[in-house]
Amino acid sequence: MTDTIEHALPYPEAGSAEDAAFIGIGELPSGKFADRTFMGALVEVSARAIIDAGLTPRDIDTILLIPCLHGGRDQADLIFSRLVEELGLNGRAKSSMMIHSGGSTSDSATRVAAGLIASGQARNVLIAQADRWGSAPVTDMVDMLSGFGIPREWEVPAGVTFNAVGGLITQRYMHASQSTPEEMASICVALRDWARLNPNAMFKDKELTIDRVLSSKMIADPIHAMECPMLADGAVALVMTSATEARRTKDAWVRIAGSGGTVSHYSLGQETDLAVMNWPRASLEAYEQAGWGPEDVDIAQVYDSYAAVLAQGLEGLGLAPVGEAARQFAAGRFSPGGDLPANTNGGLLSAGHTGVGGGTALLAEGVRQLLWHAEKPRQVEGATRAAIGGTGGTYMDSQVMLLERVVR
Repeated sequence: MTDTIEHALPYPEAGSAEDAAFIGIGELPSGKFADRTFMGALVEVSARAIIDAGLTPRDIDTILLIPCLHGGRDQADLIFSRLVEELGLNGRAKSSMMIHSGGSTSDSATRVAAGLIASGQARNVLIAQADRWGSAPVTDMVDMLSGFGIPREWEVPAGVTFNAVGGLITQRYMHASQSTPEEMASICVALRDWARLNPNAMFKDKELTIDRVLSSKMIADPIHAMECPMLADGAVALVMTSATEARRTKDAWVRIAGSGGTVSHYSLGQETDLAVMNWPRASLEAYEQAGWGPEDVDIAQVYDSYAAVLAQGLEGLGLAPVGEAARQFAAGRFSPGGDLPANTNGGLLSAGHTGVGGGTALLAEGVRQLLWHAEKPRQVEGATRAAIGGTGGTYMDSQVMLLERVVR
């Protein structure tokens, strides 16, 4: 593998008509909401994002939908453009499409939106997601997480499930980094501390300690129950437009400075290094595009379905020395009050795992922080640059997006 990226292309000039801008966010609380319907949540969160953007539904010309995984009928409604009708856009929307790459879907959808805006094919794009992982039948969720994305020929018969995948990655990372169980548990505690500052987080009212994490039931050695993400209902949406459009009505917006990605495997058994994955290569591409590096990052929002996944991502992004992320969590570096806030919404482990939306919520939190719209004391004062990391399936890819605040 080379240390240069031949296909790294710069993003459009900042402030140009081709430069995509995030201008609105909508989010609903995560948790278990049996009375909250799927389509109702999707419409409400879309309306919140559109209002936050200072637009009306009739201003939206393109909808990019992030899939739900709780049921086929609701998925079909997404595919066949029901949200267009619910928002009153019949005959007005140019297109409505669904994009899917698992936990990295928000990265994929954002790139598509940016490309449509840059090419003039879209003016105002709504990216929307909702799922009911918390309220769906437990047996359906168990079946899905026991097989989707795991090779049925070899790994499924051996008993590999997503928790087993998390256990394998954690074992390898702990061996390579010599991180202790207490240090790994400190990652979960730090995320819970952030969640307790987030009114939309599933576990905003529940404290967590290292002792409680390590005394919980062993699920997939070395992962305990409190180190596994809790399935939740959730919904999040973002609105993107061009910088020239944003400048008409906004004093500040968020642009994409650079992005990078690598798809490394389908079967976890084909990954060459479970302790690292492909974060370094994806990060190199993103930083080369942005023209700035990890030393310039103010906040990080990196996929965290398990603590080791987050630790690897931070290290691969250059935000912690290789093998040191867990120890830096234990020292408080990424916690509230630390010098590099990470997963400031509480992440999947404490805000709730809302399916494909877990990564979308992290992206939305990064945008929210750079717009300076987070609630105090969660808002990171003066944050202007963010690193976003997403990964899907059995951590098949490493996707990096670098965002920066722009002021008119």
